[in-house]
Amino acid sequence: QKQQSKPNQNKPTTTILDCDEFNRRFEFQAIKPRYHNSSCFVLVIRSIGSPKTKAMTTVERIHVTENERQIFDLLLRAVGNFSPKTKLRVAGGWVRDKLLGQDSSDIDIAISNMFPRDFLVKLNDYLCSQGEDEVQGHVIESKPAQGKQKPPLETVKMSLYNHSIDLVHLRSDVYAGDSRIPVKVEFASPEEDAFRRDLTINSLFYNIHTGLVEDLTGRGIDDLKAGRIATPLHARDTFLEDPLRVLRAIRFGARFGFTLDEQLKEAASSEEVRVAIAGKISRERIGNEIDLMISGNRPITAVNLLSDLKLLGLVFALPASSEPAPSENCVSLCRAYMEAMWNLIQTPGLVNLSGEQIRHAMYAALLLPFRKMVYKEKKRKSAPVVNYILKVSMKRKSSDAETVVNIHRAAGRFLSLILPLQLKNGVQVDKREWGATDVFEHLESICQDDPEVPATTKIRVVAGFLLKDIKDLWPVALLTSLLLSRDEEVNLDFQLDKKREIYLRIAGTIREMCLDTIWDEKPLVDGSDIIKALHLTNRGPIIREWQQKLLTWQLAYPKGMPAKRAKPM
Repeated sequence: QKQQSKPNQNKPTTTILDCDEFNRRFEFQAIKPRYHNSSCFVLVIRSIGSPKTKAMTTVERIHVTENERQIFDLLLRAVGNFSPKTKLRVAGGWVRDKLLGQDSSDIDIAISNMFPRDFLVKLNDYLCSQGEDEVQGHVIESKPAQGKQKPPLETVKMSLYNHSIDLVHLRSDVYAGDSRIPVKVEFASPEEDAFRRDLTINSLFYNIHTGLVEDLTGRGIDDLKAGRIATPLHARDTFLEDPLRVLRAIRFGARFGFTLDEQLKEAASSEEVRVAIAGKISRERIGNEIDLMISGNRPITAVNLLSDLKLLGLVFALPASSEPAPSENCVSLCRAYMEAMWNLIQTPGLVNLSGEQIRHAMYAALLLPFRKMVYKEKKRKSAPVVNYILKVSMKRKSSDAETVVNIHRAAGRFLSLILPLQLKNGVQVDKREWGATDVFEHLESICQDDPEVPATTKIRVVAGFLLKDIKDLWPVALLTSLLLSRDEEVNLDFQLDKKREIYLRIAGTIREMCLDTIWDEKPLVDGSDIIKALHLTNRGPIIREWQQKLLTWQLAYPKGMPAKRAKPM
């Protein structure tokens, strides 16, 4: 009240309360929670020493939306009806983001003395008694460590007032040496639950009974204000229990632009933690965390942190043997290509990409030093190393690997077109980048039959085949190609201003030639027409050959063929 009546007062009100006095004062408030204009001041409780010592309270500002207030009021009414002794707290990310002044879409509710599944049943019983619709919830149980009995660890996912809600219970965990999945889970106090969490900034609670933010590690608020990523307990012990926390620490550090605590960095880069990451975390889990970093707002920071902590090679693991071997400056190139791509993408007005296209662009740039490297698969067949990194090391979808490999292939083909598309003159193609294709033979045939074919037509045919193959990812392929077109292999100065100018000129030429949506244009004739015209009994390689020949003609004569050429065709 003092803070609200004196808005110009700089320092918040601080009061020291005995725990018993604190409980006596605020238990009455729990009966009637109050929200003032949805944006309210809350008390933050910091635990100092043992639970029997004094608790310090300080005023912080948090914003509770009208929608969130409805959720909290409903849960309070329900739990007051079926289990008055049960206490509900919002845990982790929602509290952190609110204190940072950011919106949060996910609310994790920590239940003090009840399993989430049981809480959902009782919640629906209450809703039915009030004549309201039941809540549909999905129970997710943890997978037990191999050979271990399944611990009582579950999460219920549900939706209230169009808001995603996760129900969990306050717990303490016991880990075995060979798994990041706890082998024993017990109900715990809020303080025990806070100290078992990955980071101090994720260990904050919002008690919806009292409207208080609880900082039970005594560090969460300070670390949040200082922009520091730290663990509630010793970092080494925290990471050895669950090594995935290392990647989460990096991801949150990059996301918020926070610095990593020195103890945390020392532990994360240690050999025993590296061994734990390789042995305890599934490749799919690693891939999920890296995906979130690459898709985040500071992917360069995340990759640099991975590199500084000597984790880059562990995350993006290469096959046992590959040809050619990676260069000595491979890591530097990966970082430089990715940073250059990010800077180009972030240029206002240069290129308009979807989130998924940006993700693929960042992977394409990061893995660019490996684009010509191959390895032997189980069937002794050569395959791109990039395919291995994404599909095997990170367990990403096959479509992700195919997309990045296609971007690299298209970027190599674009190299021959960078100058012709700017000058609009003759094209000299490096056929090694194009591989086996009959396009150039078909184009040569057209030029022999029609000597007056202009140079721009040749460019349009070659570029048209390229864009028809890569489709709407052509801007990404072009940007990737511009990164490859450096004067010196060892020179990491990309001259980005010059690259931006070249990109705009080439993109303008592509649009001028009406190639920017060429993949949507229908062919002159389809496969059935070809079979009928050639009196074939079934499909075969000849169909593709004629389709390419027809597409060459279609690209060469976008306004229709001359009459003298249409009849033979």
